[in-house]
Amino acid sequence: MSTQLVRLVGDRLGLVFTEHYSDYRGVYYLAGIPNGRIEIQPNPVPGDGDLYVPEHPAGRVLLLTTPAPDLALRARLDSIGGLTHLNHQTA
Repeated sequence: MSTQLVRLVGDRLGLVFTEHYSDYRGVYYLAGIPNGRIEIQPNPVPGDGDLYVPEHPAGRVLLLTTPAPDLALRARLDSIGGLTHLNHQTA
């Protein structure tokens, strides 16, 4: 499912995502945007059943933006059917 979202978001926003691996996050995808980045990753943490964002257990795949998206990017993301804005911030 992550790869489908990578293709969809990449095509819609004109971004190229690169695949990365982390022992904690597993496989995730990263694309640079002006003044930040977009990451797509699974919510379940590999191997232990915990969730990366436990307050949203229904979210199986996460699209994370750093920093929070500006209004133009937010509108473009909102135009992608099936995405749900969770408004999660990490410390």
